[in-house]
Amino acid sequence: MQWWFYTFMVLVFAGGMTAFIRYRTKRLLFEKRLLEREVDRRTVEIRNQKDIIQHKSEEILSSITYAKRIQSAILPTDEIINSYLKDSFVLYKPKDIVAGDFYWFETLPEQSKILFAAADCTGHGVPGAMVSVVCSTALERSVREFNRITPADVLDKTLELVVSRFEHNKLSGNSVHDTIKDGMDIALFSIESQQEDGNTIIEFAGAHNPLWVIGKRETISLANGDSSNAVLHEEGFFLHEIKADKQPIGMYAESKAFTNHRLTLESGETFYAFTDGYADQFGGERGKKFKYKPFKHLLLSLQSYDMHEQCVRLEEHFEAWRGDLEQVDDVCVIGVRL
Repeated sequence: MQWWFYTFMVLVFAGGMTAFIRYRTKRLLFEKRLLEREVDRRTVEIRNQKDIIQHKSEEILSSITYAKRIQSAILPTDEIINSYLKDSFVLYKPKDIVAGDFYWFETLPEQSKILFAAADCTGHGVPGAMVSVVCSTALERSVREFNRITPADVLDKTLELVVSRFEHNKLSGNSVHDTIKDGMDIALFSIESQQEDGNTIIEFAGAHNPLWVIGKRETISLANGDSSNAVLHEEGFFLHEIKADKQPIGMYAESKAFTNHRLTLESGETFYAFTDGYADQFGGERGKKFKYKPFKHLLLSLQSYDMHEQCVRLEEHFEAWRGDLEQVDDVCVIGVRL
């Protein structure tokens, strides 16, 4: 009798375990189906989100690419520049599709004068490009609408126009903290027609950015009676730095009239206007900034080449220095040989 009792208990236990295992299996299968459905739902959702993001990215890229076409319209063509300055170059390397840097060119036939500038607006990419349009328009208005013809006068009027334009933000009722304080640094020079003695009059004014002149003279006389002594000498060439005013084109607490520098350059001498992108690029073996002194030495080492070859070698050196590192800023370098 006892044997039958134990057998019955074993059968009951085995039946219970079988039923539990079947229930557990069905439960796991049910949970698995739920999980698979959730995974499928999330996969579809992620795929849809990816498609939306990709579509938006394509729209944004298309808009920025179109913005590049608009920004390119404010830049002078190589054909125009070369028709007036045959031995010159512009090295222009935006960090992104559009740039905060730009170069500007204007002719004044009645005065037999050319105005040329390398400008660096606040920021880069789309924000910088928007500021560049405002600043380029202000330069153009200063010359064409307000008849400013010397570099300092052009910058004075441009400063007034840029500040006035951005102050609309304050007048619209926004707080002082919302007031736009963007603007630009710029090196602006003019070139007058060559004189009978073969020399050429150059005028320069700058906001933070200087003008570098390279030739075989250790001293260059300025029109105001001052003189420029070379700051660097290498391979028979001297580099002179015509300094800019330490203020931007934009809102600034202590703005003053810009200084106009007038100097006479001889045939064969070269000069350079630029933004800070070249000197500020990180690279080399230790990933540090290139800086201005090596930039000066580099330009001095290129004086035996024509301006086109100088541009090629400047770009090659920039890319070699940068290596695999990201370009940190827009680059604009203008070179002219008389």
